Amino acid sequence: MLWERDELLGTAAAAGEAARAGNGRWMQVTGAVPGTGRTALLDEVVRRQTADGMRVEHARGTPEEAAFPYALVRRLFTEDIGGVPFVTPTGHGEQRLYHRLVTRLARLATERPVLLAVDDLHHADEPSRHWIGYLARRIAELPVLLVTTTCAGYTDPPVFPADTGTSAELRPLSAPAVVRIARAAGLSTQETTTCVEAGAGNPALVHALVADLRDGPLPRSSPAPVRSRYRETITGWIRSLPDPRSRHDCLALAVTAEGGTTPGLTDRVTGLLPTRPAPGSPSMGHRLGTLLRHPLAREAVLAAAEPEELAALHTHVAQVLAEEGAPATDVAARLLHVDRPGEAWMVRSLEEAADEALRAGRPAESAGYLRHALRGPLAPDRRAGLAMRLGALELPGNVTAGIRWLHTGLELHTDLRERASAASALSAGLVAGRDPDAALRILHQVGRAAADDELVHVLQALAALVSSHDAEAWRDAVSALRALAPVAPPTIEPLVCGLITEYEAGAGLCSAAEAVARVERRLGAPVDQRLRTAWLGSAATLLQWADRLEEARALAARCLPSSPVPPDLTDMGLQCMLSVRAEAALWAGEFGRVIDENVAWVELSAEQGVRLPHLAAMVALARSEIGARAEAWEAVTVAGPSGADTSWEWNELGYARARLHEADGDWRAALEGHLACGAGQNARDFVSPVATPWRSGAALALARLGRREEARELAEEELRHARTWGTGRTIGRALRAHAAALGGRLALESLTEAAELLGSAPAPVELVETLVDLGRARLDAGNGRKGRDTLREAHAVALRLAAQKPGARRLLDLTEEALRRGGARKTSDGQALTAAERRVAELAAAGHTNARISSSLCLTRRTVEMHLTNAYRKLRIARRTQLVAVLAREAGPVGE
Repeated sequence: MLWERDELLGTAAAAGEAARAGNGRWMQVTGAVPGTGRTALLDEVVRRQTADGMRVEHARGTPEEAAFPYALVRRLFTEDIGGVPFVTPTGHGEQRLYHRLVTRLARLATERPVLLAVDDLHHADEPSRHWIGYLARRIAELPVLLVTTTCAGYTDPPVFPADTGTSAELRPLSAPAVVRIARAAGLSTQETTTCVEAGAGNPALVHALVADLRDGPLPRSSPAPVRSRYRETITGWIRSLPDPRSRHDCLALAVTAEGGTTPGLTDRVTGLLPTRPAPGSPSMGHRLGTLLRHPLAREAVLAAAEPEELAALHTHVAQVLAEEGAPATDVAARLLHVDRPGEAWMVRSLEEAADEALRAGRPAESAGYLRHALRGPLAPDRRAGLAMRLGALELPGNVTAGIRWLHTGLELHTDLRERASAASALSAGLVAGRDPDAALRILHQVGRAAADDELVHVLQALAALVSSHDAEAWRDAVSALRALAPVAPPTIEPLVCGLITEYEAGAGLCSAAEAVARVERRLGAPVDQRLRTAWLGSAATLLQWADRLEEARALAARCLPSSPVPPDLTDMGLQCMLSVRAEAALWAGEFGRVIDENVAWVELSAEQGVRLPHLAAMVALARSEIGARAEAWEAVTVAGPSGADTSWEWNELGYARARLHEADGDWRAALEGHLACGAGQNARDFVSPVATPWRSGAALALARLGRREEARELAEEELRHARTWGTGRTIGRALRAHAAALGGRLALESLTEAAELLGSAPAPVELVETLVDLGRARLDAGNGRKGRDTLREAHAVALRLAAQKPGARRLLDLTEEALRRGGARKTSDGQALTAAERRVAELAAAGHTNARISSSLCLTRRTVEMHLTNAYRKLRIARRTQLVAVLAREAGPVGE
C-alpha cells in the first residue's frame, strides 16, 4: 500500500491519458534521499498504465553498468534495436544514433502507446541519460509516456522541457501516516514514537523499523547477532554512494551530531575535503540532516565507516572545538574515539576535561579521560602524575585498580621528592584498602632512600599516621614520635604533637583541656604542605573529642572539597576529616546529614571499592536513630568483618554493632559486642571513653541482665577515665551507666549530675537518654511532679531533634513511652489525645508551621490540620497560641 502518494499517481494518470491521445508526456520523480518510495511509485504507475493498455518498456540504472555506454538503452528496449555502439559516438554520429532510437520508439508507439519506465536514472550510464533528455525534448507528438525516478545528489539530471512534462519530489510521510503504519503492525506507543522519530517519514526506514521492532527492542549494537533491517538500509545507502564527498559529509554530519553541535561545525569538518559541492547542490549528508539527529540513524551511518575514517573526523572535530574555546569535556569526548591521542594538545585536552568533570562531581567520567590520556606519548614524570591522579579516582570504587595505578605512578617518578609524595598517596590508598602493613613498607622503603633529614622526618610522621591503623605498629610509632618531638623541624612538629596527643588522650594520660591547649597553640603555626591535612585532621579529631564540635567541623570544612567534588582518599588527612565530619554530625544529632554525606562511601564497600568501617558505623547509628533499623544493620554488614585488621575503625564498627543490639533489646549480644570492642581498644592502649564508651555500654547491658556487681565495676572504671578527660559528654555518659549499675535511689545522684553536665554539652542524644532515666528514677523515688517535668524536658529535646528530616524517631518513641508510663499523657477533662495528635500539637506549640510539621512527620497537610482540629476540641481551646500553656497544664501531676 502506498501512503500519501495519491496526488502523484493522479499526475501520472493524466500524463498517461495525454500520451494515449498522441500527446507525449514525461514525468520525473525525485527523492531527496534513498528510501522515499520512488521504485514503489513507479511500479504502481506501470501497473495502472498496463491495465489501461499501454505497452511498457522498463529498465533500471545500476552502478555496475554505469561505465558502459548505452547500457540502460539496451535494457530499456526489449526488442533488438541494432546499431547501438559500445562506445560513445561524437558529433553527427551521436545525432544519427539518437534520431534512430527515437524513430524506433515512434514505430513501436504506432502499434500501441508506450510507457518508458526508467528507475534510478541517477545510476544510469551518461550516454543513456543524455538520450533520455533528447527524447524528452521530442516527445510532444509521440504516444509515449516517459516516467523516470532519480535520487538527488548523485549526478546532474538531464534537463527536460517544462511544457511537456512535470517534475515531482517525493515528500516524507507525515507523522499521522507513520503512526497508522506502526499501529497496523501492532506496535506499542513507545515503539510507534521510535518509528516517527527515527524513520523521519522515509518509507524504507519506517518499514525497516516496523520489521525490527517486531523482533525486539531497539537499539541493538552493530555486533549484535539479531538482524537490524534499519541499520542495513542506511549502511547500504552510505556504501552505495559513488561520490566520496557525499559519503564524507554523511559521516561528518553523524559525527558532529553526536555531541549536539551546530551545523557550522559540520561545515568546518567537511571542509577537509579537497572539493566542495556546487552552490545550491547540497550533499547527501546535508539532505539527511534531520534524520541524522536521531541516535539510531547516527549509529547506522557510523557502522558503514572504517575506523580510521571515524578517528580522523573525531580528531578534526576535537581540534575545531579546542580552537574555538569549547568546554574541555566536549573536546575530550571526541578524543575518546581516537585509539591513541598522538599529539600533545590531545593529552592536554583530556587532562583539562578530567579536571572539569571532577569539579562537576563526575569522578568516573574524569577517570575515563585520564585513562585515555595515559595512552598518549608522555614523558615518564608526566605519565607518573597522571597515573597518580587516575589511581586516586579509581580507588573509591575499585580499590585494586586504584592501588595498581598508584604503584605505577610511584615506580615512574624519578625525582625523590615526587617519589615521597607518591609514596604518601599510595600508602593512604593502601590504608583505605585495609593494608596498612604494605603502606608502612612503602613509606619505609622511600624513606631509606631519602637524602635530607626533613624528608625523612616527613615520611616518619606519615608512617606514624598510617600506624594508627595497626595496634602493635601504633605503639612503636608513638615511641619514635616522642624521640622525634624535641628535634622535629617547626613545620613538622605540629603533626608529631597531634599524634602523640591522640595517643595520650586515648591512653588516659591527658585531659581535654590540655589537648585543646596543645592544638590551639599550633593551629596558627606554619606546617609542611605535605603534612597540612594530616595535622589538621589530627587537630580536628582532638577538638571533636573535647566537645568542640563546631571548631572541629570548621577544620573539616576547610580541608574537604565542596560538593559535588569527592574527597581524595589518597590523602590520609582527608580520610580523617571524613571521619571527623561524620562523627561530629552524629554527636550533634544531625542524623540526616550523616546519612546524606556518607552513605555513598558505605555503598562503595559493597562492590570492589574501599571499605571505610568508621563511616559505616556512623551511618548505621544515624539510621538507628531515625528508626531505620533494617538499613542500620545493612550498613554494618556491608562493611564486613575486620579479620586480622586491628585498625581503630573496626573497633568503632564493633561498638556500632553493639549499640544496634541494644536497640533491638538483645542485651547479651550487646554485652558481647561491647566487650569485643573493649578488647580491641585495650590492645591499642585506648582506655578513654572519649570515642567508644564500651564500658558504659557493657555496664548498661550487665545491669539489664541483673549482673549489677560486674556492671558497677566497669562503670566505676569508666567514670574514672571519663573524669580524667573531663568533658561533659564523657562524664555524663559514664554517670548514666554508673546509675544503671547502682539502681534505686542511689542512682539519682549520678543521674542528676549527668543531666547537668550533658545539658551544657553538645550531646542531645545522651541528654535525652539521661533525662528519661532521671525522670523514671524520680518517679520511682516518689517524686512524681519532678519526675514528669524531667520526662517532659527529655521529650522537648527529642522534639527538637525530631523536627529535622529525617527525625529522631528512636528518641521520640523513648520519651513518649516514658511519658505514658509516667502518667503524663492525660488531658484535663479525661479525654486523651492520641499519640499522633499530641505529636502534632507539641510541634505546633514549639512554633512550627503546618508545612514544617507535615515535612517532619511525613504527613499530608490535611492530616496535620485534622490532628490539630481534634486536639483543639479535646483541649477546649480555639487558638494555636493557647497550646503551650494548656499542654503544660494538662501534663501536670495526676493523683498527687
